[in-house]
Amino acid sequence: MKVLLLKDVYKLGHAGDVKKVADGYARNYLIPRSLATLATAGSLARAEKVRDAATKLRDKLNTEMGAVAEKLGALTLHFTAKAGETGKLYGSITTQNITEAIKRESGVEVDRRNIGHQPLRELGTYKVQVRLTADITPAIKVIVHREGSEVEAEEVKPAPVPEATPQA
Repeated sequence: MKVLLLKDVYKLGHAGDVKKVADGYARNYLIPRSLATLATAGSLARAEKVRDAATKLRDKLNTEMGAVAEKLGALTLHFTAKAGETGKLYGSITTQNITEAIKRESGVEVDRRNIGHQPLRELGTYKVQVRLTADITPAIKVIVHREGSEVEAEEVKPAPVPEATPQA
């Protein structure tokens, strides 16, 4: 089914784009949430208008979020956790833990679904991506150290990237 995107949809496209998607994805997710409409002749005629409005809104949002991105990019979060001899954590540092620490340290509220990694399960230093907008994704430094020990300077490990899930 072909749809005209009315808003930016993560990993699908920007507003004003015409995309071919699975029928169920369009009927059950995109259309009920007003993210897209069927690509009919009438809707395609207004596609340019939708694209222009979305570009202006995206530019405005990117300028507003630029300062927030700089603030988050300079942020370093420290977590203490119980760990075994090999460095494996007995629990994990989840996206919810990271969003709470971001709010506490910087005052910026971020949705946990916009944190781009799986839960951290080992001691170390990680770079974690935070998706503020479709174009702005600052990296936050996250240090996980053993409970009762000093923070050590370690090499930065890339954060585990979530597996891509099929959309439909």
